[in-house]
Amino acid sequence: MSIRTVGVNDIGRRVGDSHHNAKLTDGDVELLLEMHAEGWGYRRLAAKFEVSKRHVRDIVAGKRRGQVATAWRTVRLST
Repeated sequence: MSIRTVGVNDIGRRVGDSHHNAKLTDGDVELLLEMHAEGWGYRRLAAKFEVSKRHVRDIVAGKRRGQVATAWRTVRLST
């Protein structure tokens, strides 16, 4: 087992790249949003980051990855 500090929201759930279902890192999400602002389309971004167009659209619309960590928690991870 390893110990890791993860970001959690106000009700204690993991957010950002510490969430167990995260497909992109927080840095990837920032880059994706910058590239979209520069004019990159959903299809091109999806291919670049190897995720679906829907995933890209939901990130851009704020439906995914729209929360920030309000606290930090130490958890044990089984390896």
